[in-house]
Amino acid sequence: MSIRTTHRALLSRLLPDDKLDDLAVRQGQFHTVAIGSDRVVCLPRSRAAAARLPERAAALRALAGLDLGFRTPEPLLQGGAHGTDEAPFLVLNRIPGEPLETDALNDAHVVDTVAAQYATLLSALARAGTDETVRAVLPQAPEGQWRRFAENVRAELFPLMSDSGRLRAERELTALDSLPHLTHAVAHSDLGAENVLWEWTHGLPRLSGVLDWDDVTLNDPAEDLAAIGASYGPELMDRVLTLGNWSDHGLLTRIAAIRGTFALQQALYAIRDGDEEELSDGLACYR
Repeated sequence: MSIRTTHRALLSRLLPDDKLDDLAVRQGQFHTVAIGSDRVVCLPRSRAAAARLPERAAALRALAGLDLGFRTPEPLLQGGAHGTDEAPFLVLNRIPGEPLETDALNDAHVVDTVAAQYATLLSALARAGTDETVRAVLPQAPEGQWRRFAENVRAELFPLMSDSGRLRAERELTALDSLPHLTHAVAHSDLGAENVLWEWTHGLPRLSGVLDWDDVTLNDPAEDLAAIGASYGPELMDRVLTLGNWSDHGLLTRIAAIRGTFALQQALYAIRDGDEEELSDGLACYR
């Protein structure tokens, strides 16, 4: 059943200037999002996602205070606290723009334009990682995170895999053993194409904003570069690496290792959040 029906009264109150039946609704891994004309309402899909709303709002406020060169969502209203009957929600301002269509990258000029803006974006996040205000708010990636991730995958997801799926997963997890513990940059940690918005001017895209900062940490920029490569392929990622002067072998190794875990990360989040749909999708290649 659509959230336009299940949360009609709440959405009517939060988006009074919009016609509910005309709202665009998008479903992410953690939230269902109703998109109004100038506001966005995020409704958690699980209790775990709801519990993370205050941390998400605090991170967004910290990012909004920086000059990153692109817009990030700003929290406007939060509600549905524990002990109330109201569904938990977070209202954000709406950032104009749309995700870039993959076929737009058939034009070499567009590829160069997009790669240059991704390089600028990643440089801005690296600078933000040195801001003491940001470092005081954002969590640091915990030391040993990949070792614990591998242990959790083996304990929680291996029983759901086929024999060949476990062998594949084991190869991907073994690649994580050599990853260093880096916390010098702000890492979005889910910088897939669907979370980056663009507006077109004179036939070329301009990066207007970045959404969905649920997993933001002080971490390794290789996480974001891996997501760019997964979304757009190696050609664009290589161009970004060249423009950002990040083409050392160690970084390339880290990118490859992290990219190999994306489906397992999705599945592990999903099994803990009780999200059967996302779990099935994440384990599709392991069953």
